[in-house]
Amino acid sequence: MDDLATLGARDAPRYVVEAGRRGKWIRPARVVVAAWAAAFCVVVGAPGAEPARFPPVDRPVAPIISPAYSTEAERDRHREAERVMNRLGVTPGMRVADIGAGDGYYAVRLAKRLGHGATIYAEDVSQPYLDRLAARLTHEGVAGVTLVHGTPADPRLPEQSVDLAILAHMYHEIEHPYEFLYRLHPALSPSGRVAVIDNDKPTREHGTPPVLLRCELGAVGYRQIDFLSLAPADGYLAVFARPEVVPRPEAIQPCRR
Repeated sequence: MDDLATLGARDAPRYVVEAGRRGKWIRPARVVVAAWAAAFCVVVGAPGAEPARFPPVDRPVAPIISPAYSTEAERDRHREAERVMNRLGVTPGMRVADIGAGDGYYAVRLAKRLGHGATIYAEDVSQPYLDRLAARLTHEGVAGVTLVHGTPADPRLPEQSVDLAILAHMYHEIEHPYEFLYRLHPALSPSGRVAVIDNDKPTREHGTPPVLLRCELGAVGYRQIDFLSLAPADGYLAVFARPEVVPRPEAIQPCRR
């Protein structure tokens, strides 16, 4: 990443952790606060409004056990990130969110691919994971990454801030997938996509069967537009288009086992 290492001070990494609704700043950053605030208003609604009711998920939710999947060397040996980014057409100018970023396997490689002026959001629900990632980005001189502290029901991304959201080996750990996908929708651009990388295994075994994935995303209006086996790397890549509208929370029909 020698192109990033030579950037000047004005292009230093931007690291922000939006830990609460007011936001918690942990590094100097170049971000548009108004956009984040607007997204917050859309999600929460008017004061005193009755909270939206989302259906519970009818399958096991795997626990979060590590900030990393396998090893980066092994994943690179099978060209996982390279093949995924090629298939998704990741090019400079695209705004990308790495949801469930953990140690930053995708965030770091996205920064290298997107280059100078990259816009990347690295989201995670774990503050210690975000702290570790911030240290890594500083150590490796990676620029253009904004850290976001999400919740199990809300990635807390600014409105229409990303063209592509990547969820790598973590979908099965989302505690409230219908609400999460509902609240992800405003963050996507009109032509935005959601890309899920996971193993074809039961969710209790840290995977998501593709049929179940299509059902759960379809329940919130997302439409699958591409599918690729990543062999010899682990798992598959499934790509979904952003719906024009999402159903009302109480109208979402959950998938049943």
